Amino acid sequence: MLDLTYELPKPKVISGAKHDWELVIGMEVHAQVSSNAKLFSGASTKFGAEPNSNVAFVDAAMPGMLPVINEYCVEQAVRTGLGLKADINLWSAFDRKNYFYPDLPQGYQISQLYHPIVGEGEVLVELGNGQARTVRIERIHMEQDAGKSIHDMDPNMSFVDLNRTGVCLMEIVSRPDIRGPEEAAAYIAKLRQIMQYLGTCDGNMQNGNLRADVNVSICLPGAYEKYQETQDFSHLGTRCEIKNMNSMRFIQQAIEVEARRQIAIVEAGGEVEQETRLYDPDKGETRSMRSKEEAHDYRYFPDPDLLPLEIEQAWVDDIAANLPELPDQKKARFMGDFGLTDYDASVLTAEVESAAYFEEVAQGRDGKIAANWVINELFGRLKKEDHDITESPVTPAQLGGIIDLIASDAISGKIAKDLFEIVYTEGGDPAEIVEARGMKQVTDTGAIEAALDEIIAANPAQVEKAKVNPKLAGWFVGQVMKATGGKANPKAVNQLVAQKLNG
Repeated sequence: MLDLTYELPKPKVISGAKHDWELVIGMEVHAQVSSNAKLFSGASTKFGAEPNSNVAFVDAAMPGMLPVINEYCVEQAVRTGLGLKADINLWSAFDRKNYFYPDLPQGYQISQLYHPIVGEGEVLVELGNGQARTVRIERIHMEQDAGKSIHDMDPNMSFVDLNRTGVCLMEIVSRPDIRGPEEAAAYIAKLRQIMQYLGTCDGNMQNGNLRADVNVSICLPGAYEKYQETQDFSHLGTRCEIKNMNSMRFIQQAIEVEARRQIAIVEAGGEVEQETRLYDPDKGETRSMRSKEEAHDYRYFPDPDLLPLEIEQAWVDDIAANLPELPDQKKARFMGDFGLTDYDASVLTAEVESAAYFEEVAQGRDGKIAANWVINELFGRLKKEDHDITESPVTPAQLGGIIDLIASDAISGKIAKDLFEIVYTEGGDPAEIVEARGMKQVTDTGAIEAALDEIIAANPAQVEKAKVNPKLAGWFVGQVMKATGGKANPKAVNQLVAQKLNG
């Protein structure tokens, strides 16, 4: 096991007119559970269905309809908690959170306020340059999602789509341990990565399957350390919540904008009011949405239609025993088994599909060479065409075949790049392409020597210059490669050129 030692990053500091200020950030991430059915009904969770087509009677709050819990959603929440090294509560309960929303027909949301299914955990957030911060998880609770109000289809009325109503969400609540916009984005990325590896949430932010409420406050340098010592929130500034963020870039922008707004208020002698705000990326500002509600505002009480949820330790242990290899473990193994750098291992394990692709290519081959081809050639080309690894026209077997041809000296690195282009655009077996198109490199030293002799005989002046300045020998190497159509073995050419010019 590798010893991965990280340095704690410094907090983000923003200079105001009177003081330097530090940021304190906590996040409530809403992750849609990967499940075919909703939390309390058998209705489909498929995205993109016709409006109001994935709605069961209980989702629509028809009279007499009672919720029935989806065991698989519970399993997914437990699996997520285990992946975040969190405590799993064998006894948990559901509560009603009462408020009126047009896209929540019941008039209340079934959630877990007092007794969540998952307790305290942690996430290691790597920030590059050997720096990382451990962000503590306070809790994970399950709750049902609301529907969607649509305001741009008619100038005089709004429409409601209840397809999302009742879909199971995991709300992952962090401690206020995040100290800057970049850390916030890195934290979301790490959570997303872990859940994708676990298969508990697809992390699709564009579809709203992963979104975050960001709590931002400011404090003077040194105040956060006092909070850490005492766990007394009075050392921190009043927080404001930025609601429903589903973009890494906008999360970073919103934190910066909100922090500067709060600094301006405090330095002008005012007080920041605790409230919920929305970020407007077009105007580059946050605006007030509503005053921040407290638990009593929602009149929480235990849901009378659902018994407390009791699970057995043996069931939790079975889930734990079948967890997949998680990103940090896989990264450490890639560095140890394949000799990869921290950076290369991070790139290759960023997505579960990328890690699987690389591992198949590297099997039985030089890991560093495999990583170089996957990252530089394949990822580079895919990014250029705005594709991801799942859309790669080159299979692991094909890329591995190209690497094998290089290792056997059948082709040179330059020919390999030409071969990669053919395989990428046309497909086919690399070995068969090389054979059919005469792409094998020339390893016959006799043929190479004959070509070199002709070049030396035709360029006596260049020979004399190269004898005086050995760096000019590269010219002869280039001429031989040109004469052989780039097929000569570069190593053999360099050796023969050195022999001839120094002989």
